[in-house]
Amino acid sequence: MAALDTTRVTTGSFGLAGRIGAFFASAVTAVVEWNDARVTRNVLNRLTNRELEDIGLCRGDIDVVAEGRR
Repeated sequence: MAALDTTRVTTGSFGLAGRIGAFFASAVTAVVEWNDARVTRNVLNRLTNRELEDIGLCRGDIDVVAEGRR
């Protein structure tokens, strides 16, 4: 006697609706990350060189820090 298991776990396969939802979720995530970097860059640019030095940064570090690479 043979037994067939017809239940499948398909992780990562969401169908068309799931893929569209994942696309919009990734687009929203990209916009949120861009805005966070923009706000961080603006705040750091408002600081004086002395204030930046106090927190261990220089003007050249602002883009690196804003993008989260440091």
